Amino acid sequence: MDLGLEGRVAVVTGGTRGIGLAVARLLATEGADVVLVSRNADDAVRVADDLARTTGRRVLGLAADTTDDAAVAAMAASVERAMGGAHILVNCAAEPAGQKAVPAPSEAEWASLMSHMDTKVMGYLRCARALLPSMRRAGWGRIVNVSGMGARRTGDVVGTIRNVAVVALGKNLADELAGTGIAVTTVHPGLTRTEKVDAMLEARARAEGRTVRDVEASLAENVLIGRLPTAEEVAQVIAFLASPRSVAVNGVAVDVGGGVRGSITY
Repeated sequence: MDLGLEGRVAVVTGGTRGIGLAVARLLATEGADVVLVSRNADDAVRVADDLARTTGRRVLGLAADTTDDAAVAAMAASVERAMGGAHILVNCAAEPAGQKAVPAPSEAEWASLMSHMDTKVMGYLRCARALLPSMRRAGWGRIVNVSGMGARRTGDVVGTIRNVAVVALGKNLADELAGTGIAVTTVHPGLTRTEKVDAMLEARARAEGRTVRDVEASLAENVLIGRLPTAEEVAQVIAFLASPRSVAVNGVAVDVGGGVRGSITY
């Protein structure tokens, strides 16, 4: 299917690795010009140059801390100057979850919660607010917010709160933008095969004397497809939602974790 992305400009935050990079690569392959946003300027430029060479599209790497209003405004101004504005925003810049032991809800740290909220919720809002003027001018746009399956379950109160808040943000924006040609959706990845997860699987396999396949299978016991989705598979859904083909989908959250056994969401 031709996604109709030729000539569109897409901004992908957190776009130098993992799901963000997979999304950026697929959007460029589908004909979009892409802006990769990362906190690290060297990474952004290096990955953008590589992506431009492999896809033949215009790819710009920009540094921006999405917790900083001025940095986000400067990023949007650079997108305007270099690309003429943005049609698509994929918000994927967030602090990784699961990097340390999860405290009980009553023992969660305020500093941790506020940091995650500032990055993943307010950061998403900052980027949307900064890039919406060019979407409004074009009369068309797509915002896809990458949240997580933590929105569907308990066990990590900080992860649950931040991911539920992303869904609420997306639906409020979708309602505000009704009739403008701009749609807003949310996707919930679960544990996904990315560079970091691959390294974790290999390290765990070595430590436990098992194969990577066995370790992955144990982590995917409740995943209906029987394994962890890859970043590229998650990116395929996001690319569709970021395209004109997704016109019938707006204001909703879509699970992209491979399916969860025993869970009903509606």
